[in-house]
Amino acid sequence: MRDLGCSEVLLLTTCNRVEIYAAAGANIANEEIAESLRINDEPSSKNDLEAFYRKENAECARHLFRVAAGLDSMVVGETEILGQAKRAYADARASGNAGPLLHRLCQRAFRAAKQVRSKTQITRGPVSVGSVAVDLAEKIFGNLRGRKVLVLGAGETSAKTLRALASRGVSDLRVSNRTPARAEELANELEGIAVPFATWLEQCREIDILISSTAAETHLLTPPLLVPVLRDRADRPLFIIDIAVPRDVSPEVNEFDGVYLYDIDSLQEIASESHELRRQQIAAAEAIIDEHVADFQKHLGLSQSGTRPTKECPTRVSGELRASEL
Repeated sequence: MRDLGCSEVLLLTTCNRVEIYAAAGANIANEEIAESLRINDEPSSKNDLEAFYRKENAECARHLFRVAAGLDSMVVGETEILGQAKRAYADARASGNAGPLLHRLCQRAFRAAKQVRSKTQITRGPVSVGSVAVDLAEKIFGNLRGRKVLVLGAGETSAKTLRALASRGVSDLRVSNRTPARAEELANELEGIAVPFATWLEQCREIDILISSTAAETHLLTPPLLVPVLRDRADRPLFIIDIAVPRDVSPEVNEFDGVYLYDIDSLQEIASESHELRRQQIAAAEAIIDEHVADFQKHLGLSQSGTRPTKECPTRVSGELRASEL
């Protein structure tokens, strides 16, 4: 992008976006941008350009403010994107690619995001299976520190739930998987231990929380299997999160005293309710974004139409491996 005449450049990448924010003194054609981003010897095609979206001046600022506030995310109000944006800005500064214009833009975006989070309830309530499970576990046990967790299966949803539990203070983490290498990998990541799959049921005598997500064709945990386990638990509650499809755990186990079973459907229902509550906060959040965009326009001398009477204007190039202009 520097070769195209951009004096400042910032790259923001997440799991579902690749965006380039740049300060350019002259208009740059989309074809030139696509060519500069090409990673192979194939010429840029019409399909490449269709993957791009482009915003300029004030609309680019609005986009970044919305991104930082979690309004442009698949999960409305998610907060991880703000940290990703801050890291992108720090990287741009460290590499000498962020100058005064991107500095003002990013600092304003961070302030806008902070105000959206503090003045609205758009980040409230669990909206993922993992966060719902953790909230429910805290309601059952109170403080999760010192609790013992076993995960059956090592898929992405299980891993996210386990990470969420670890973030709330759970340190005794055990992972069991039919493929031992995957169990070892996840256990090492979270400083837990891998448990042989053949012995997972014995672990249920000690643990407080069981997270199950395997590809089993039949129930792994049934009332006859659970009865002797509960006999040795001395009335300690057992929280079971069954996120497998089809279910790993027989629904009948929920009839035992002290057993709390939640399956993927019930967790998703709770998450959907929280997501709807967040969506109801969008209008208030957008009003805050409007105020920050107007102030940013005034600060940089941008007109309401988004044009700026000076040589250099911010341009954002973004995409999917796509791009757009600030």
